[in-house]
Amino acid sequence: ELRIPIPNNWEPRDYQKPLWRALNSGTKRALAIWHRRSGKDDVSLHWTAQSAMIQPGTYWYMLPKMEQARKAIWDATVRHPTQPGQSIRRIDWAFPKVLREHEREDMMRLRLINGAVWQVVGSDNFNNLVGSNPIGVVFSEWPLSNPEAWAFIRPILRENGGWAIFNGTPRGQNHAHRMFIDYQTDDDWFVQRLTAHDTPVFSPNDLDKERDEFRTDYGIEAGDALYRQEYECSFEAPVLGAYYVRELNDLDGAGGITKVPYDPSGGPVHVSFDLGVGDQTALWFAQQVGREVRILDYYASMGVGMEHYLAEIQSRYRMDQLGELILPHDAKHREKLSGHSVQDFFTDRRFNVMVVPAPTNGDALMQEINAVRRFLPRCVFDKEKTGEGIGALRSYRAEYDKLKHAIAGRPVHDWASHGADSFRTLVMGWERAARPVGTVAPRVRRRLGVQV
Repeated sequence: ELRIPIPNNWEPRDYQKPLWRALNSGTKRALAIWHRRSGKDDVSLHWTAQSAMIQPGTYWYMLPKMEQARKAIWDATVRHPTQPGQSIRRIDWAFPKVLREHEREDMMRLRLINGAVWQVVGSDNFNNLVGSNPIGVVFSEWPLSNPEAWAFIRPILRENGGWAIFNGTPRGQNHAHRMFIDYQTDDDWFVQRLTAHDTPVFSPNDLDKERDEFRTDYGIEAGDALYRQEYECSFEAPVLGAYYVRELNDLDGAGGITKVPYDPSGGPVHVSFDLGVGDQTALWFAQQVGREVRILDYYASMGVGMEHYLAEIQSRYRMDQLGELILPHDAKHREKLSGHSVQDFFTDRRFNVMVVPAPTNGDALMQEINAVRRFLPRCVFDKEKTGEGIGALRSYRAEYDKLKHAIAGRPVHDWASHGADSFRTLVMGWERAARPVGTVAPRVRRRLGVQV
């Protein structure tokens, strides 16, 4: 007879018990904004193991990227619970091998003896999981993850009564911050923020040393910001290398992120794109009313064809309400199978199309990023419809060079870059798109790449 208690030789620490009790009592949604080394993944992992043994089904453990998921969960080791001085793989502690029927190293997947399936995945390829029906999902490092993953998984869990845990430390006022604010008073959610001052993990002396080490590694300003994020769980701490946070904060303080309706008497609605190949495609919808640029809507998805985005555009506005579709340079590329490009797709359907050239080098890219900074004060964003897009703009950041204590010239390519690149495309095409069509001679319009 099998006699392995689940959790296996593990129990939550005192400060972790409110979350554990909430989950045991039937809470289906939990957000744990906990400081570094607080055991966020330990609680989440052992809760998943217990759930899988009680209720067979499919369970996912999702990190921002697949390679990160392998390093942080699948291959990671911790101190052995019963053998001092020894280590054990995290998954071997949570899912003892005697409980497993099969293990797939390449897919980071376990099948348990009761038929339950547990798999480590990344939010950067959640669309590859189509067809699965998870009943429990952990979103680890949620502030760094693609929020579209939750939009994809949420209806599945709602239909099957499944649960979701979100954990991590803040990275500015993005989707994780919105979730923290929106669900604090929701009885269906457990929401908690634990700083390093709320738990006994670190002494005051330890925290002083951690702050000093951050300053040594990143410089004083950047080090303090990272320390505040990691140990004080501050949503207000600046995101290291963020391009547009200052402009967005100023805009928000001036009332520029609010309710923004479409104005029938204003200019046409222009739509910008960032095109993903096996990646996210992001759209912004904007209208000029007087001197004001109204950012009306934002939409992003992945794993679908152009017909899907065409339907999204047409569900929002009629053809006579639309201006230009502002496309990035790769919209001209023709697919090998069809022989057609994204530009062809929309021009064949009688849309006005503009293709914006690619920046020729890093300096040109920075000039375009600075153009976005100058453009943002002209904008008014619809708070609800563009919330995810604003989160992408807030999270768009440069790489940081630890050795030089300086921001590198390269933007980080992650979930936020798609929405940010689409907005940059909007800005680079805006002056041409917002100009009345009749004022531009056909010869000039052809040279600019504008087609009817």
